[in-house]
Amino acid sequence: PYRSGVLLDNWDLSIKRATSVVRILQNDYKVDPARMTAAGRSHYIPLVSNDTPANRAKNRRTRIVVLPKLDQFYDMIEDGMSDPEINK
Repeated sequence: PYRSGVLLDNWDLSIKRATSVVRILQNDYKVDPARMTAAGRSHYIPLVSNDTPANRAKNRRTRIVVLPKLDQFYDMIEDGMSDPEINK
């Protein structure tokens, strides 16, 4: 467990990992920060047990989840439904 420095605990460390990835996406790849969310889960949802160094390394991960803009998705569906060529 992380127990020193400016970070409070493993949850704080987990969130710092997530925000560092968000900042890279924002600064290096120009992803709009309004479209991103950073979250940390600490040790609460491990992939594997934390009983070995290799397993602890597996649990130190960053996941990027890409979600569609639902309003645009629904607009596309409505546009398709109103197209007479599609509704034949």
